[in-house]
Amino acid sequence: MPLPLPDLLPPALRRSWALDGTCPDLDLYSLFRARQISDLHRTAVVDAKGKLCYTALDRKVRCLAVGLRELGVEAGDVVGVQLPNGRDAVIADLALAAVGAVALPFPVGRGAAEAASLLRRAGAVAVVAATEHRGARPAAELLASVAAPAPAPSAGPALRHVIAAGPGRAPEGAVPLGELLRRSDPTAFVSARPDPDGAARILVSSGSEAEPKMVAYSHNALAGGRGNFFASLMPDPATPPRCLFLVPLASAFGSNGTAVALARHGGTLVLLDHFTPRAAIDAVREHEPTHILGVPTMARMILDLLEQERREQHPQAGKLPAPTALVLGGAPLDATTAAEARRAFGCAVVNLYGSADGVNCHTGLGAAPDGPDPLAEGPDEGSADRGVVAGRPDPRVADIRVADPTTHEPLPAGTVGEIVARGPMTPLCYVGAPELDARYRTPEGWVRTGDLGLLDEHGVLHVVGRLKDVVIRGGANISPAEVERELSAHPSIRDVVCVGVPDPLMGERLAACVVPSAHAAGAGAPTLDDLGRHLTDRGLARAKHPERLLLVPEMPLTPAGKPDRTALRERAAHA
Repeated sequence: MPLPLPDLLPPALRRSWALDGTCPDLDLYSLFRARQISDLHRTAVVDAKGKLCYTALDRKVRCLAVGLRELGVEAGDVVGVQLPNGRDAVIADLALAAVGAVALPFPVGRGAAEAASLLRRAGAVAVVAATEHRGARPAAELLASVAAPAPAPSAGPALRHVIAAGPGRAPEGAVPLGELLRRSDPTAFVSARPDPDGAARILVSSGSEAEPKMVAYSHNALAGGRGNFFASLMPDPATPPRCLFLVPLASAFGSNGTAVALARHGGTLVLLDHFTPRAAIDAVREHEPTHILGVPTMARMILDLLEQERREQHPQAGKLPAPTALVLGGAPLDATTAAEARRAFGCAVVNLYGSADGVNCHTGLGAAPDGPDPLAEGPDEGSADRGVVAGRPDPRVADIRVADPTTHEPLPAGTVGEIVARGPMTPLCYVGAPELDARYRTPEGWVRTGDLGLLDEHGVLHVVGRLKDVVIRGGANISPAEVERELSAHPSIRDVVCVGVPDPLMGERLAACVVPSAHAAGAGAPTLDDLGRHLTDRGLARAKHPERLLLVPEMPLTPAGKPDRTALRERAAHA
């Protein structure tokens, strides 16, 4: 039996969003199928193999759906997906939705042990994994890993099939994806038409838990709640978006790909199988996307390469077709990066505050490329405790309150508390973890984010930091997010992450991990004293200044595309 995935929202509230049209009340495959019928030959996917139209994509989706059913995959079953960005990942997403199964995507960079743990905890019956990717062999590693005895009893039924996708020879014991597609008759497929309020996808959180949290989302929460978020970034709803995803489709941020940009809005996905700044710039120039989705560190890498092109008088230097929006999430976006990106891309830069747990807020399309910066604070709002502007919450996506972390009671405007959210995009529950439901969901269904913030007198959300993400130095609490915000304005710093490192005397000390800006590389790189003077000028107390400095050529990223704080903490501890 599949794991139970109960909806922790009041049923009448969930249904009200379908009845009033906030959510489409259709499953993801039915939404996609309607888009396919309305424009048969529109391009659905652009990847390393070229272009794939909606009709050709639908044929492959139906073939895989038939093949999955022949393997015994049924409605409600969980199936893992560990694929790089490309058409196979999109085909798998839609085929699983069509048979009523629940997709569990996770990026190809996750190790075999962690991947096997996710599959066991979710009770997955199958997994679609890459045969080869950048020197790794995920399908073979998963076969070996799931064959080994589990360290604890499995949460659900044992994994029955590993489906190997992509180039290379499938490992012995795996089912080749190409074989499933070739031998299946697409005309034999009839969609399962699952309940739109039933589980469609499990998002894997890259948060701070010992093991990644898994969060179950319904079809309506994805296409409705998350779809409404993306609709707010489309100036003309009748014009389908063309989206360049720099983040993995298998990440929480990437869940806006197949379900939202494709199925809900009938757009085109432009996909890179892995991110590099050069590949990203080339894709922007060649495919002219309307929306580019990435994390701030990726934007800073791209800006560095654009600056290098300018210095070297590259033939295409300065030639970048302007998209509608550069959407940056997954990590705090500082005003300096936002301003530089707006000038370089010639478009609005959207600061997206969101998480797999069920919160979404963004700064929107309000500013023109040369207009006022929506991230900049007003003259009376510049104190550090005002945090980063995240925009005005949209109840068609997620209603947001700031509450007392202990009583959960709403706090007045301007008061810092825990950010809580509830709305059409709210997930069903945590997967196989009732203790997380008890910790992070209130009896009324509100999601406790663990983030600190405030709603100002205009109803704009400011994110201050993490409730638990503090460095404790000699008993005093330091917020790394606060220090990062101030250091990001230093002219010699391109990117910065602050982490706590163990110390025998003080317990912890704060380390600043810095990527110097291009003009400051080498002898001009900032020193610890430089950082201290800068923070003093910014009004930050001496007790909050970093005591260690780690200079890195570029910021290491997790498989989900976020700064790898664990790796940086280890490097800073031994620097």
